[in-house]
Amino acid sequence: MSAASVSRLSLRFRVSAAFGLGLLVVVSVLSAATWHLATDYLLNQRQQSADRHARINARLVENEVRDRTDGLGELLSGLTSGPNSTILVSLPGGWHTAGRPIGPADLPPGLLSRTRPGAPAHDRFTADGVPVLVVAQQLAKSKGYYVELHPLLGLERTFRKLRMILVAGTVTCGLFGVVLGAWAARRALRPLAAFTETAARIARGDMRARLPEQAGPDLAPLAATFNATADALERRVRRDARFAADVSHELRSPLTTMTTVAEVLERRRDAMPAPAQKALQLLLAELHRFRGMVLDLLEISAVDQADNGEERELVDLGSLVRSGVASSPAPRPALELPSEPLLVAADRRRLDRVLANLLDNAARYGGGAVRVAAHACHGVVRLEVDDAGDGVPAELRERIFERFSRGVHAGRRDPGSGTGLGLAIVADHVYRHEGRVWAEGRPGGGARFVVELPQAHG
Repeated sequence: MSAASVSRLSLRFRVSAAFGLGLLVVVSVLSAATWHLATDYLLNQRQQSADRHARINARLVENEVRDRTDGLGELLSGLTSGPNSTILVSLPGGWHTAGRPIGPADLPPGLLSRTRPGAPAHDRFTADGVPVLVVAQQLAKSKGYYVELHPLLGLERTFRKLRMILVAGTVTCGLFGVVLGAWAARRALRPLAAFTETAARIARGDMRARLPEQAGPDLAPLAATFNATADALERRVRRDARFAADVSHELRSPLTTMTTVAEVLERRRDAMPAPAQKALQLLLAELHRFRGMVLDLLEISAVDQADNGEERELVDLGSLVRSGVASSPAPRPALELPSEPLLVAADRRRLDRVLANLLDNAARYGGGAVRVAAHACHGVVRLEVDDAGDGVPAELRERIFERFSRGVHAGRRDPGSGTGLGLAIVADHVYRHEGRVWAEGRPGGGARFVVELPQAHG
């Protein structure tokens, strides 16, 4: 997996995977060590027992051979320890066997050559499907060899059970590490989630959002610093809002006077020479645009004031859309509204302004609204306004909701170009209602502006 792919994984997933992998590696090492120690110990014990057994049996065989050889077969049959054991004795006269039929040719190559007086040779192999431990010992007095095959079926079953237990324990510990990592990551990232949510609320315009006080010595300074930064930002925003409101209020009086004088001159326009008429027309257009900007600035300053929710009420979005479209001066678009109420807890005046600004934006830049729809889906009420324009380029779909941003129409100065505050007011009002707004392409061409608000229940 590349570094870019790893960086796209969530931190919680990476912590969980690290816990699981780390515990899996540690337990795997311990399981491997346990396996080797246990198997070596059991095999050594089995080998020592086989050596003692072979040493005693070899002595009995030598005593029997020294006295007589006609009873050797009966002795070897009595020395076999089970149906799967085998005894082979090599004497100058040939091989003698007892127990399961295993011939000298089936023994591991070089086994007898590795024996020394008092030092038996050992080996493990599979004889006719049965794992065995073979012990070969020299018969010094008889100048031969004593070979005994001990079955390891019981030991193999023990090894198989031990292997299953170790593998199951290793896998279980790995899964437990993943669960433990997920739990630890969730607890460790809980303050980060609170930080993200608070920062998102501030970004949406909720200047009152703060982090809760943290008891931990590591998180307490972070929470205190973040809250202090948020306090300073709130004071700055409030100060700027008051400044914008004061300036807008101060501009209203001279602007009203200039507009009144311009309208008086407009009524006497026919008595003016052509250059003065053109200048008056330009003056009126700029005054109307300036007046719209001042009203928008007043609206922005009102948006930036604290919203305590006291002006909110249950509003039927469908009814609001019908009345808003009916009162709009633009051509009436097609309406797609359900028969049941679409209730939201909102400030009706602000929702009216949201719809009016979206319709005005469609009329100014999108060739007019062609469809307005509203419906409820998954706990939210969705409002859609489609226009007949060329659509909004993907790289501008977020920027057009910024203040004084007019997208591809930023260079226009004609009377109908707008001030660049309409969609910013829409975004501010929607965020004040814990909602979302965005622009996307309309199927068939044009732009679609979507507003989502939390659904309320009456």
